[in-house]
Amino acid sequence: MVTGAPTTRAGLYPCETVHVRTDPIRYTLRHRTYMWLVDLDRLPVLPRPLRPLAGFRARDHFTGDAPTLRAGLDRFLAARGVDLEGGRVLMLAHARVLGHVFNPLTLYWCHGPDGAPRCVVAEVHNTYGERHAYLFHPDEAGVAHTGKDFYVSPFFPVDGAYRMRLPLPGDRLDLTVRLDRPGSAPFTATVRGTRREATPAALLRLALRHPLSTLAVSAGIRRHGIRLYLRGLPVQPRPSNRTTEKAT
Repeated sequence: MVTGAPTTRAGLYPCETVHVRTDPIRYTLRHRTYMWLVDLDRLPVLPRPLRPLAGFRARDHFTGDAPTLRAGLDRFLAARGVDLEGGRVLMLAHARVLGHVFNPLTLYWCHGPDGAPRCVVAEVHNTYGERHAYLFHPDEAGVAHTGKDFYVSPFFPVDGAYRMRLPLPGDRLDLTVRLDRPGSAPFTATVRGTRREATPAALLRLALRHPLSTLAVSAGIRRHGIRLYLRGLPVQPRPSNRTTEKAT
């Protein structure tokens, strides 16, 4: 079995991601995949034959040079005046599969030593090998706001603001990210799914159903980008030196 204390067991979420664009043209992208919810201090340990199907590496997050995922997060938080004092952190992400990983959005729910929620970190990756992290203090409904300051889609400039609904997943995963620009909300993304215990059998079933899952995510984004371009959507220039973390 996947190891871990009963209260910190990893979870798998088969899920559907939906992107809806409404301006300047209407376009919908749907993609089915699966994600992991893991405790950063108790990452799952798989049976050796299944380890190529799920890896969690510090180099895939934040600046990529921290010794552990937890160290990378703590360093990011410390630079912003936040000390979790060893409190628990739950991460929702795609795992590295057969040597490849791509995480459009990684979320970290951060708690203090008393178990009380402290903050949420949202780490965004684009298809240019760059990443940027936002620090949130959501309200009781899990809703937070921030200005957009990272180039993600080549069809949107770096302006506007995000409204994110980020409740900690339980039996259900239900996230919403909305981009607000002057006079409109041209883009909304949702991620919805149902929790499964992270057993070897469950992982194997999902890996067979979604082979090379993270490669499929990045390929799908590029494929839909080509479709939008062919429909006449103009490409916005990518700013230089706008990211705070860069992938290695």
